[in-house]
Amino acid sequence: MPDFFRKLETTSLTARVALGIALLLMIGGVFVSIAAFAYGREAARTAYDRLLLGAANDIASAISVQDGRPVIELPVSAFELLTFAHDDRIGYRIISPDGRTLTGYDDIQLPQGRKDLRDGFFDGTFFGEPARYAVVSRRFAERTLNGTIKVVVGQTLRARNTMAYDITRKALYVLAASGLAMVLLAAVVVRSVLRPLEKIAGGLSARDPHDLTPVDTAVPRETEVMINALNRFMARLDRQMNSMRHLISDTAHQLRTPVAALRAQADLFSDETDTDRQQKIVERIQTRSTSLGRLLDQMLSQALVIHRGDSVRRERVDLRDVALDVFEEGDHAVLNPDFDVVLAVGETPVEVMADEPSLKEALKNLLNNALKYGRSPVRIGASAEDGRAAIWVEDAGKGPGDDVLKALGVRFNKGTLSRQSSSGLGLAIVHSVAVSFGGELVLEKPTEDRFRASLVFDALPEKDA
Repeated sequence: MPDFFRKLETTSLTARVALGIALLLMIGGVFVSIAAFAYGREAARTAYDRLLLGAANDIASAISVQDGRPVIELPVSAFELLTFAHDDRIGYRIISPDGRTLTGYDDIQLPQGRKDLRDGFFDGTFFGEPARYAVVSRRFAERTLNGTIKVVVGQTLRARNTMAYDITRKALYVLAASGLAMVLLAAVVVRSVLRPLEKIAGGLSARDPHDLTPVDTAVPRETEVMINALNRFMARLDRQMNSMRHLISDTAHQLRTPVAALRAQADLFSDETDTDRQQKIVERIQTRSTSLGRLLDQMLSQALVIHRGDSVRRERVDLRDVALDVFEEGDHAVLNPDFDVVLAVGETPVEVMADEPSLKEALKNLLNNALKYGRSPVRIGASAEDGRAAIWVEDAGKGPGDDVLKALGVRFNKGTLSRQSSSGLGLAIVHSVAVSFGGELVLEKPTEDRFRASLVFDALPEKDA
């Protein structure tokens, strides 16, 4: 069975729709057959019961009394009615008021316990075959004859069954014809529905591999959902490719100068004979190597953030935990032991949908910038207000001027990197994290003597207790 369903999933939509309709018709055909047979049997029973009742009434109306005795002249019309069931055997019995058979077959017996049976029908047998009987009573109240004479007329059930089967068969013919028409119509409709998909597939096949512009959404409403999903996927792919292109470009630009400087210092060292100058060259090489290592770490961090931003599943993250983890790692004690770093988190959860490692990387970059360019003390915190959740780093410095803050915002909103200092690359990483998870990087001065860099997101509602 699993293999069957696995093959069914790869079958064409046209075949799957046709198979579904065929199964539906088969199941419906069973119910229709049962209903049609029941209807046909009831229709045949009603029709032939009327013939029996008509024949019995004709016979009963032909009974007369002469010399105190009932006289019966069987009418031909009564049996002509019964000849409509030409394959059936016909039997009759006329019963006197005292229960004797006046004429007909003695084998025809009234149902037991129904001696006073008046007009009506009952089922029985006729020479071993199932039969249906009609009973008509005629009352005589004369001086010489006082009582009820009963006329019983019956026939076997062959014609009735034939009629019931014929009605059922014709109903199934109609069902089969309509089912075939429905299957063909469904195939035509499916082909018509799939035509836009074929058009889209042709358009995508003819596209340039580097063309990630949105697909034209002039398609039926049902197909538009898939096109929108495809466009969102292409937009994410385009963003990732652009980020990678920017990363490669910035890596080439950022590494060219320090690598060239290291090469130049190495050449100077090889040509220098003075020991003191060689020592200074070694110090410069060490300084530049440290700076280059820090730059490479930031670039690798940015590559990690770009990758996780579009590929990692979002999870419910408490920003207080992120701030606590960064604080407890204690990198600030190594980078700048003279700075006082304080953790500022509350009791209320500050939750967002994001990726925890990316948030930690962004917060570390904000903390490193504060330790490098700010003033002690430095505060790390997380807070929520008006449906917005923020994780931030604040120092006692005044920060850059308003014109610089405005320029930084413009550059980062455009998604490019600041190449003027290593802090620009760190802020670019923070900005990438913010954009990846639907937030923003906010650089502000809460007071004249404080500067704060925040990652702000939409806050999640608190979980029910």
